Amino acid sequence: MSRNLLTRRDVLIGASATAGLAAVAPQAFAAKDDDGKTFSKNEIMQKAEGFFGATTKGLADVIEKAFADHGRPNALILGSEAGGAFVVGVRFGEGHLERKQGAGRKLYWQGPSAGFDFGGNASKVFTMIYHLSSVEEMFQRYPGVDGSLYVVAGLGLNYQQSGKVILAPIRTGVGLRAGANVGYLHYTREHSWIPL
Repeated sequence: MSRNLLTRRDVLIGASATAGLAAVAPQAFAAKDDDGKTFSKNEIMQKAEGFFGATTKGLADVIEKAFADHGRPNALILGSEAGGAFVVGVRFGEGHLERKQGAGRKLYWQGPSAGFDFGGNASKVFTMIYHLSSVEEMFQRYPGVDGSLYVVAGLGLNYQQSGKVILAPIRTGVGLRAGANVGYLHYTREHSWIPL
């Protein structure tokens, strides 16, 4: 009889300990997610809303899409760009690189495009960056990733990749140029009018 009571007591203590671990587990996973090296979805949403100056469902949708595809970014670029095209096009931009850890800096980008597009556009660009080890790693050419265009409510998201570094620019005012061209963007330390 006393043996059965001891067994039940052990079971109750074990169940209590398991329940306690279950209560702690979500916080442990949340802490692991927030490693201090990457931006959370809430941080990105707040920065994007402040940058674009409005809260829209479209903005939340494109950010959700980027997080679903690539997770948490470790750097951002907040900038603006202008471009034009008549079959062959160009794009020029400038912005500020902000890293979750470490210093940022001003940078520029330019690049050619070719395809079935024409006209001009100017837009704000909010770029999420994944796997950036250092500022110096930004300064290279980033080709567009085929088939990556995602458009919601006047906002466009596409991906560019060079090596392990992935860029996810969100642009306003996508217009007729969205997805109808292929090319690359060259990120540089100084402004250049040569789009190559």
